Amino acid sequence: MKKFVNYKLVILFVLASLTNVEMYSQDNVIDQVVWVVGDEAILKSEVEEARMNALYEGRKFDGDPYCIIPEEIAVQKLYLHQAELDSITVPESEITQRVDYMMNQYTQAIGSKEKMEEYFNKTSMQIRESLRDNAKDGLIVQKMQQKIIGDVKVTPSEVRRYFTNLSSDSIPYVPTKVEVQILMLKPRIPLKEIERVKARLREFTDRINKGETTFSTLARLYSEDTGSAIKGGEIGFKGKGMLDPDYANVAFSLQNTKQVSKIVESEFGYHIIQLIEKRGDRVNTRHILLRPQIPDSALVNARVRLDSIVKDIRDKKFTFDAAASNLSQDKETRNNNGLMVNIDEATGAATSKFEMQDLPQDVAKVVDNMKVGEMSKAFTMVNSKDGKEVCAVVMLKTRIPGHKALISEDYQKLKTIVLDKQREVVLKKWIINKQKHTFVRINKDWQKCDFKYPGWIVKKD
Repeated sequence: MKKFVNYKLVILFVLASLTNVEMYSQDNVIDQVVWVVGDEAILKSEVEEARMNALYEGRKFDGDPYCIIPEEIAVQKLYLHQAELDSITVPESEITQRVDYMMNQYTQAIGSKEKMEEYFNKTSMQIRESLRDNAKDGLIVQKMQQKIIGDVKVTPSEVRRYFTNLSSDSIPYVPTKVEVQILMLKPRIPLKEIERVKARLREFTDRINKGETTFSTLARLYSEDTGSAIKGGEIGFKGKGMLDPDYANVAFSLQNTKQVSKIVESEFGYHIIQLIEKRGDRVNTRHILLRPQIPDSALVNARVRLDSIVKDIRDKKFTFDAAASNLSQDKETRNNNGLMVNIDEATGAATSKFEMQDLPQDVAKVVDNMKVGEMSKAFTMVNSKDGKEVCAVVMLKTRIPGHKALISEDYQKLKTIVLDKQREVVLKKWIINKQKHTFVRINKDWQKCDFKYPGWIVKKD
């Protein structure tokens, strides 16, 4: 029988077996293989980039980052390998949403889009592309972990026993929590700007229909949905409920794969769509998204209108609840009197209570020094859902000061702590077992570490 050889693994094995593995271009050292996990190499440049990002984000390492970071990357590769075996994937929409969130976080932290581009010495498009793989891998790892710990549960008696056995110094501190109501307005975009976008999309349609270029080429070049743009605008198979309603209605009505749809307005902007394939109640399409630019004057006008609404509320012409229900343009909160909802990414559980760090950064800055019942002035923020600038006012509904946990008041907090500890035990056992069945090679200069999971290096008798 012919024996098949994984040549990629062989090459990496040879490289990793060398004392000081380096890759060369002419006479200049480019990079160095520091770990090999399975058939994947971990490069020194990856570790250095992760270290710089961590420093930028304010992370403090409890130990040598050149030991901690490559081990974290190695663990991620174990999860990703298993996810591939288990056929775990994530929708493009989730990846795009995560990239949008990361871009917004960077923009807010650095101060502006221009400053962000200057800091990274890249265009916004290049930054988005570099974040996409990280976002995708992070979401896949998260899904893999959820699958591994899916059956872990705790009982009320286990929670009480955990709390009873804690010393007074070990009782967890519950940070300050707030409930916030928001009233949001979207700036009015001038008709001239909307027509400019539509004219551009009509130009694209005309070029495609004349055979001058393809839909996918224009999507790669011009679509502002960068997650799908790199795939020629393709978004993958979706059911109607997974798409914006206006987009879905047009996408499911298309019959001809060469046809370009009419211009479609959704909450994300303006699209043209092309059918790729239909399968039962799911459809795969490609699209080009363009977003109208919001002029500063529109933002100013929206803030002025919001300040006027706040004045009317203070004059008791109507309540904040009524204003949020009838005037707010935020679909997520409008039907709940403007009350913001905090969704736990790991469990999917929803609550109206936020720790300050969980609020959108622009909202947290405003709420920080507010009193209960107080309304803010109008301010501009980036909507994390679609990445657009909007204007808002908020009211602080409640504030629960930080305190040491009490079983009667903070049961859910304590339950989460116990659950997290049990999940950590399950994940640790999984990683240790996975190490035993995975080829690992570490450059000898990177082995002198106190690893969290010691099974990376097999000791010889």
